[in-house]
Amino acid sequence: MQETHSQLPSTDRMGMLIASVLLTFALSHFIKSPGLTLSLSLPGFYYAFPLTLSSFLTLFAAALTAAGMDWLTRDHPSAESRLSNREHLLLPTLTAFVMGTPLAILSDSPAWWWGFVVGAILLAAVCSAEYISMDLSAPAYGFARAGLTAVAYALFLILVTSLRFSGARMVLVTPSILIVAGLISLRILHLDGTDRWDFPWAVGIGLVCAQIGAGLHYWPLSPVQFGLAVTGPLYALSMLSTNLTENIPLRRAVVGPILVAGIAWIAAIFS
Repeated sequence: MQETHSQLPSTDRMGMLIASVLLTFALSHFIKSPGLTLSLSLPGFYYAFPLTLSSFLTLFAAALTAAGMDWLTRDHPSAESRLSNREHLLLPTLTAFVMGTPLAILSDSPAWWWGFVVGAILLAAVCSAEYISMDLSAPAYGFARAGLTAVAYALFLILVTSLRFSGARMVLVTPSILIVAGLISLRILHLDGTDRWDFPWAVGIGLVCAQIGAGLHYWPLSPVQFGLAVTGPLYALSMLSTNLTENIPLRRAVVGPILVAGIAWIAAIFS
């Protein structure tokens, strides 16, 4: 019984966390309220940013996920021996935040329910995997690490595709890509099992992805094409950083990232 408890989170705590976050998104769907538009007017430049109840509830859901995940991880047997659990809060919080974008787009569509269910499953999977990854000796640690890495890239793809689909302006898309790409790459690079936060690589990857997103913003690309074209470099650069950290020779280290970026861009061209 103790071994099972050490590998899987408490079902009661997990249920309360997921139910609270889903209730927040349900409220944003069923409660309609007038929005507020913030505008900035400068010579030759005008920008209007709409604020709605959905926007505030998405931020609240992300904060609620962070608090709930902190509460969940404190129940782990190894929690007392750890200096901090902050790395295990990052991806669940981003998952809740990213969920808000496609759900807001699908708010008037029957497909909203599918997005709601998929988001619930994804959030539960991320929280469980983060809990398992707290114990490097757990038999399921390798699976949890691979799952978190895959989900991180999927979250970025969903976010970038949703921003493109919503028609958001470059002044919103570019900083969103910068911040989320940096945070996701930071967590992925930290999954190597060492207590290492590679901030220079994370900042560099975020800047590269943001520049690519800004350069492709006005190209006639579909949301999927745009998402693949920006996600490919994130995957490739994160892989390059990992290869170099493992002291793989440079010539060999760049082969995989180049192939990944090439495949992503080819898929973007023909999708």
